[in-house]
Amino acid sequence: MAADADVPALAALRRQSSVEQLGTVDDPDFEQQFREWYEAESSRRVTWLAEVDGDPVGMVSLAIFARMPRPGRLSGQWGYLGNAYVRADHRDRGVGTALITALLDYADAHRLARVVLSPSARSVPLYRRMGFGPADMLLARRLPDGQV
Repeated sequence: MAADADVPALAALRRQSSVEQLGTVDDPDFEQQFREWYEAESSRRVTWLAEVDGDPVGMVSLAIFARMPRPGRLSGQWGYLGNAYVRADHRDRGVGTALITALLDYADAHRLARVVLSPSARSVPLYRRMGFGPADMLLARRLPDGQV
């Protein structure tokens, strides 16, 4: 599990992930924005950092949502797996599997009702191997075109 001291490494991995997806973006304030986001989210999010010989190579996070309680029933929780990333030079070596296994072990130990995600096309085979399937119990709405 990542700790507060790992924020610079997490920010660097997030920047690298964004460069792979979007290309280089000049954003000198990103690291500070990331730290502020991490501090604001840390009470409801668990993040894992993978290292090889002390070198950060991957990460994943689990946002935890408390369900509204019902009379006579505890509220329960569910999780959203996000920000999964493994550096290109460490892919296909079990790093992603190790990260997802740690996250799912945590989810099971904390009795999360479900873990959902929005996978990239490349990651679908990994998630299928890890037990994920279609989520027909959810619906999604996206912003209308042209809105940010």
